[in-house]
Amino acid sequence: MTSRNAPPVLPVRLVVGLGNPGAAYERTRHNAGFWWLEDLAHELGVTLAAEKRFFGEVASARTSAGEVRLLRPLTFMNLSGQAVGAVARFHGIAPEQILVAHDELDLPAGSLRLKFGGGHAGHNGLRDIDRHLNSRDYWRLRIGIGHPRDSAQMAKPVADWVLERPRADEQEAIESALQRAITVHPSLLAGDFVGAMQTLHAA
Repeated sequence: MTSRNAPPVLPVRLVVGLGNPGAAYERTRHNAGFWWLEDLAHELGVTLAAEKRFFGEVASARTSAGEVRLLRPLTFMNLSGQAVGAVARFHGIAPEQILVAHDELDLPAGSLRLKFGGGHAGHNGLRDIDRHLNSRDYWRLRIGIGHPRDSAQMAKPVADWVLERPRADEQEAIESALQRAITVHPSLLAGDFVGAMQTLHAA
């Protein structure tokens, strides 16, 4: 696995939202990546549909930056790489042209950060994607969900925290952040991550 100091400027050809399938997990913090992917699909006017060979729900959209595929893995979080790897291999998509939206414990609820490459920081979805792509060189949209150590529930295990619903104020902050990320989606898909960062990181 490699990591570059200067990421390439390439259009995004695959956008992935991470989460767990099923009604029991639908509104939990760990599904923030799913929420943004669903918002993006709505914005692009496409509908996600299940495809067994890709282990998830997929859609394809034409944009000013070219064709982009959207993927919501239907494996559980720990096996997200199975779906990402299948789509990337089938369509010949390089890791550098993949954007993964995921929940981020180390950011307050409502914060957003874009990052290229780096470690998985214990996030099992990213860990599995690294393994299936044999690379860490893909983009991440990190969606802050907060950490139990920063709340009144500081003794709560992280595994329990991410599988609970956010408080009402946290949910409002996260939804506002997701909409900010939607407003810059043309920049994201075109590979203008510097421009997108200026907007998202300033908020």
